[in-house]
Amino acid sequence: MKHILVILALAATAILPSTAGTPKAGDPLPKLATLIPDAKLPATAGKVVLVDFWASWCAPCKASFPVLNQLQAKYGAKGLVVVGVSVDEDAAKYKAFAEKKSAAFTIVHDSAHKAAATFNISTMPTSFVVDRKGVVRFVHNGFHGAKSEAEYVKQIEALLAEGK
Repeated sequence: MKHILVILALAATAILPSTAGTPKAGDPLPKLATLIPDAKLPATAGKVVLVDFWASWCAPCKASFPVLNQLQAKYGAKGLVVVGVSVDEDAAKYKAFAEKKSAAFTIVHDSAHKAAATFNISTMPTSFVVDRKGVVRFVHNGFHGAKSEAEYVKQIEALLAEGK
């Protein structure tokens, strides 16, 4: 019986996605420019960065876009850069969603899913709030309306204040 449990445990770990590569607080942010080489990414050196992984079919992602637009508008001049990374398979759906939501921040299409795989994204949306040194400070799994918005504001304001 003991051997069967060990075999089942090993089989389960082979099937489940690994979280070894998932960036967590304290880790350096993986280089998006390397993972999505054809993307036109903004300069982020010395900036606070919010990287948000999203998809056009994701209802919470639809709800998060107006908040991300507001954050970019309010804090962009103070040193915030918001980057949205679409994991959509269909480029047309990615473009239509971005146009419909009037993204006021940089969005890129991770068509090869290299970034999503490197970041080990399992929840839509998932976002990473990164300090001016390129270190992940906060990870958000999902979007929970006003609660998420308040957390973003608190974290972004704290990280922007660190750079003064």
